Amino acid sequence: MSERTVPRRESPWGMPEGDHRQPKPHRCNDRVEDVIYACFEGNPFKTVPGPFKLFWQCMRSAPGEEPTAPFHYLDLEPPKRETKLE
Repeated sequence: MSERTVPRRESPWGMPEGDHRQPKPHRCNDRVEDVIYACFEGNPFKTVPGPFKLFWQCMRSAPGEEPTAPFHYLDLEPPKRETKLE
């Protein structure tokens, strides 16, 4: 999936010393965004089922085993599976 940065919010407590972790988007973030776009493209009863099915498959899959089908409404490259070299 995409490696876009997630904006950080300022906390009234600040950051703990030495804590330099950065938030990462969920691995199915792009799939849910595709579903949201589908909601506003024509008849939602016809446009939403395809993207939602891929989103559901992504959520039910193990990390690294997400569906590699192309997005319906986003102009992003389809996700690729990373092969493990052993």
